[in-house]
Amino acid sequence: MNSTHNAQSPSPRGSRSPSRRAKRSTVLAALACALAPSVLSTPVPAHAADSKPPAGGAVLEARYDLGDQAFHPPAALGYKGSGELAGAVYYPADLGSGRHPVVLMQHGSWETCADATAAADSARATKARDEARKRGDKAEEARQQALIEKASEKLWAWPCAPHTKQIPSSRGYDYLGRALAAKGFVVVSMGANGINATAGGQADTVYQARAALIDEHLRLWQRLARSGDGPLAGALTSAKTGDRVTASFRGRLDMGRVGLLGHSMGGGGVMQEIADDNRSSWPAGVGIKAAFALAPTATWDNDPVTRTPFAVMWGTCDEVNTGSFFEQNRAAGRVPLYKYTLTGGNHAFYNRQWSPSSGQVASRDDAVPGKRPGTCLSQFADRDQPQKEQPRLAEGEQRLLTVNRVTAFFQRFLENKADRDPYLTGTRPFPGEPDGTVTTSFAAGKG
Repeated sequence: MNSTHNAQSPSPRGSRSPSRRAKRSTVLAALACALAPSVLSTPVPAHAADSKPPAGGAVLEARYDLGDQAFHPPAALGYKGSGELAGAVYYPADLGSGRHPVVLMQHGSWETCADATAAADSARATKARDEARKRGDKAEEARQQALIEKASEKLWAWPCAPHTKQIPSSRGYDYLGRALAAKGFVVVSMGANGINATAGGQADTVYQARAALIDEHLRLWQRLARSGDGPLAGALTSAKTGDRVTASFRGRLDMGRVGLLGHSMGGGGVMQEIADDNRSSWPAGVGIKAAFALAPTATWDNDPVTRTPFAVMWGTCDEVNTGSFFEQNRAAGRVPLYKYTLTGGNHAFYNRQWSPSSGQVASRDDAVPGKRPGTCLSQFADRDQPQKEQPRLAEGEQRLLTVNRVTAFFQRFLENKADRDPYLTGTRPFPGEPDGTVTTSFAAGKG
């Protein structure tokens, strides 16, 4: 087992209640700067990790959308806003006669609307604003800031303007959905654009609303699995043809074996969902057995998570991630906890829609480049030490490392496959991975 990587800086959370415009301007400023397989099987080349179908059984994909304003967080949370109840579904083509474990995914905070004109306007205005700031031209700086905020309103709208498509962040983890479905899991990646458009930063109520969104999807799928009716009955359509899905999920899902996966603020939402004090909010009959958080941002209260096995993954060149959940909970944890540090990993590459190769509006490489080609600057170096240049991971390389661990993790805790343990604890390497890329930290728990 490798040593723990503890070099983390405080969370870049900002103020407790920043304005929506301020939040969006910050995100778009980052945009402007950025613009200047299956586990234990045959190794998949890193560059091909996204292009080849996973080994295993055939996989089908479906979509559902119950409305842009169908989700209303509980009034008791004090969260102002509503959002969509929509998802991308990945499932085995042959559901057979048994019951399948379920994995729910939640994406993080990103622009919501694919308005290319607004993105270009914002990038130009951000560059001009920064130049005016260097010159000390306060009037021009304010004028360009106003243009940034105008573009931001379009990029962060919900619902999106007519004839403007939404950015389908929920589909950015399709490589994970397919890999898990090929192993027999039913995977649902939920949309959270409505929350992104109405959230004013990273206050605790935002994470609570994200946890409530997870509960709502769990209730929808529990009803469909139990009785075959409810809002999802007849709502699923084929991602390939658009035709109504005729496959029946009734009696085919084991809602007592549920796993959660979240990225960025979605990771924070997942950790809020499995917090010890939040377990009573889970729908009756649902058992969340494990959670995996990719570059998770932290909840304000840092609620203890000691009863549900979880894994955290982060990259050393990630400018956004905080993800200190492992350190916060390892001493009191009663169950296995894991942390994976990817040398040269960044924030956006976990989501294909957010990554440059997608060509999507607002996609970007958020790692700060080093002076040498193929390197990036570590963002969580020890405060007494300068940032270090590190070999940077390519998109496919980062996703291959992610697929390996996510798949093994859910096989271990939703299917009780103990032979995955040495891979998860780092005592045995995954096939086809370069040496020294991943540092593993493991806490066995108090039992």
